Order: sequence, then C-alpha cells, then structure tokens
Amino acid sequence: MNVLDHVSLGVTTIDDARRFYDPAMAELGLSCLAANEAFAAYGTDTVQFLVMVPADGQKFTRGNGTHIAFRADSADHVEEFYAAALDHGGTCSGKPGPRPEYPANDVFAAFVIDPFGHKLEAIHNGFNG
Repeated sequence: MNVLDHVSLGVTTIDDARRFYDPAMAELGLSCLAANEAFAAYGTDTVQFLVMVPADGQKFTRGNGTHIAFRADSADHVEEFYAAALDHGGTCSGKPGPRPEYPANDVFAAFVIDPFGHKLEAIHNGFNG
C-alpha cells in the first residue's frame, strides 16, 4: 500500500505551471489528467500529483527543505526529465548521476528547481524500487 494519496505544490498560475510540468512529467510517463484555472492533476491511471493555485487566494509559498521525488523507470528517464525541466524554465540542483550515498543500491537521480522555487527529484532505484 502506498501511504500517500497525492501530493500538491502551490504555483502562481496553472498556465505557467503547465508550461513546465506537462513536458517534465511526460518524460516520467505521467500526463495531465484534469485541469482548470485552480489546478492541474498528473498521473497515469489515477491522479498522484497536483499543482494548485492556493485556495485561500493568497500568494503561494514554497517549503524550504521540502522536495518531491518522482519515480523514474530508468536512468534514461531521469536524464530526459532533467533535460525537459531545464528546457522549460527549471534550474539544476543536482545533475543526473549515481547516488552512492543513498541507502539503496544503484540509485540514479537528478534534482531541479521548478520555475516556482520547488525542488524536484527524478529517481531510479530509489527507496521504493
């Protein structure tokens, strides 16, 4: 059983978010399953990740020390996610490569900062395989 139902991050606008997230998520096999002016929901068969405009109407804030790790099916998918993220407004926060310091075998990961300041990781062979 997966302990999380979904994860969401705040953004300025959904249109701005989709310019970054649609291509980056596509490299991990995820697509936008539903969207409107308040949210965009990504997954395969079910929604697992959302970007949202804060419901209270206030400016979104990012969490310092928070990051979202997306499972990648291969090291190639990690590299493709990283490239798509950088091509669509993300910045490098850790180039693709092995992560021998992780407590799992043969981990390959990359880190990016999205255009809203959120830290994202694409990981192959992470904690959940």
